[in-house]
Amino acid sequence: MTNITHKHAKALRLATLVLLVLSAPPAAALDLSLPLGARLTTETATVAGSYRLPTGPWGEEGLPTVRIEGAVTRQAWRLDGQSATTQQIMARLRDQITEAGYDIVLDCNARICGGFDFRFNTEVLRGPDMYVDLTDFRFLSARTPDGDGISLLVSRSAAAGFIQIVRASPVASPPLAVTPSASPVLNADSGPLSDRLEISGHVVLRDLQFPSGVSDLGDGPIASLDTLAAYLEKNPDARITFVGHTDATGSLSANIALSRRRAMAAVTYLRNRYDIAADRLEAEGVGYLSPLSTNLTEEGRLQNRRIEAVLMPGA
Repeated sequence: MTNITHKHAKALRLATLVLLVLSAPPAAALDLSLPLGARLTTETATVAGSYRLPTGPWGEEGLPTVRIEGAVTRQAWRLDGQSATTQQIMARLRDQITEAGYDIVLDCNARICGGFDFRFNTEVLRGPDMYVDLTDFRFLSARTPDGDGISLLVSRSAAAGFIQIVRASPVASPPLAVTPSASPVLNADSGPLSDRLEISGHVVLRDLQFPSGVSDLGDGPIASLDTLAAYLEKNPDARITFVGHTDATGSLSANIALSRRRAMAAVTYLRNRYDIAADRLEAEGVGYLSPLSTNLTEEGRLQNRRIEAVLMPGA
């Protein structure tokens, strides 16, 4: 008897929610324009669903969210053939969100959001439809006065950009209209290395490639590091953190140690050749936790064995 009562109560709540969604006044239409060539990889839509919209970064008490019940649309988009930064992709979307009458609730990059903890405590569509680089993603959430909520998650791999859009509305709303009609985002992977460092905040040092298990930079000059040395000389307040990466061969602990040795090799190169102050250079390693490409092929593993330079604000 109790089970029947609970089932009836659950069915009644669901029916009531559907009725409220269908009978409520419609929410404002939302049309987003993505760069030309954007391709929809997955989409789901539910009339009576729920979504926990993040409202703050990850903290000691976890991830703050607000639960929105009603119509929920989830989409993932892939931007092939573009090397725009996550910052550039998000900037265009942010402008459209605010122009549509939304108030920004949370707007953060990977570090400020909470990195690994934020990524794995917020809703992300499954790969390969959506991809998130743990060190290079941006998140934005926003709401309207009538309770409509939207979140944008932007990241990229070595080959493409990725955008996840989740819209939740407690009132009846038109379908989320996203169209690849905007001009391509400016390419940030060309031009001088120092310019790209300032635009995106980090650069992959493409002239540093490592055999599996190796951290030695080899003999002779290294153009990317010499360029960074000149940049540091021209910008005395700038600091750089080198982040080492590995492929997924072996244990995580061994790869984190290996990746840090790779980053430390870059620091040692600059200190020995250019006498740069120790407090302007740092070395970190994340092992295989932030791949640029698949670890299922040798070509992908080679791309993942790398060093990135991250521009830090002055002390």
